[in-house]
Amino acid sequence: MIITTDSKYKVLALDIDGTLARNNRTISDNTRQTLLQAQQQGTRIVIASGRPAFGIRPLADELQLARYGGFVLAYNGAEIYDWQSGEALYQKPLSKDIIPVIYDKCSTAGLDVMTYCGSEIVTESASNQYIQLSSKRNGMKIRCVSSFLDGIDYPIFKCMIVGAPSQLAQFEPLLNSYLSGKAIAYRSEPFYLEVVPLGIDKASCLEVILSHLSLTADSLIACGDGYNDISMIRLAGLGVAMENANEQVKKSADYITLSNEADGVAAVVRKFIL
Repeated sequence: MIITTDSKYKVLALDIDGTLARNNRTISDNTRQTLLQAQQQGTRIVIASGRPAFGIRPLADELQLARYGGFVLAYNGAEIYDWQSGEALYQKPLSKDIIPVIYDKCSTAGLDVMTYCGSEIVTESASNQYIQLSSKRNGMKIRCVSSFLDGIDYPIFKCMIVGAPSQLAQFEPLLNSYLSGKAIAYRSEPFYLEVVPLGIDKASCLEVILSHLSLTADSLIACGDGYNDISMIRLAGLGVAMENANEQVKKSADYITLSNEADGVAAVVRKFIL
């Protein structure tokens, strides 16, 4: 039985890594029970992540999003799913002609690149530590190909470039100058540079969900810790940064909660929703 909540906040958008999940990539019992209680009172949960949908599925199912009408925003919004119906509300792949540009610039800079296909990560560089980290986080196997471009014959929603933080910081503006008008590159973590179609970010794609629900951003709480969470934190009626977030994210927030290790998401829900 779902009881309508008296809170003005009807939608709760949650980043995963460093926000919803603890550092061991699990959700605490306290956070799980708190989020189930919020959904029982009518709150819609959106898991908003740079991960592919396959990597989000275990957490979405653990939180029973299908039962309570939640949503999954994958690839920072390039794919949006109504988890109850299984319907894709929105999909926007990268332009095919931009993939060779990404690959060429990465090769010239000595950086490794990866993308996704179903339950697999596709790359030429299976031994890269950051690609292995992504594999572990998402529970996805790595498919090593001899030619990245020849191995891609399907729509791609995100490419990820990996490398040392200092190197990616220098490479990011350079790559964006080549992508102008077709795609955008930004770091979700210091060692991850994500390339998604132009116009794709968590805020713009949360607006698709809000419109679908006939709600406005005033009814939204958004919690995050990374650079790619800033847009949704600024959009939300209540933008929340985790205590473990970097300073730029905290400056964008209306409220700073406890860390992901101290059940910061549960604290927000109990204070502002329950």
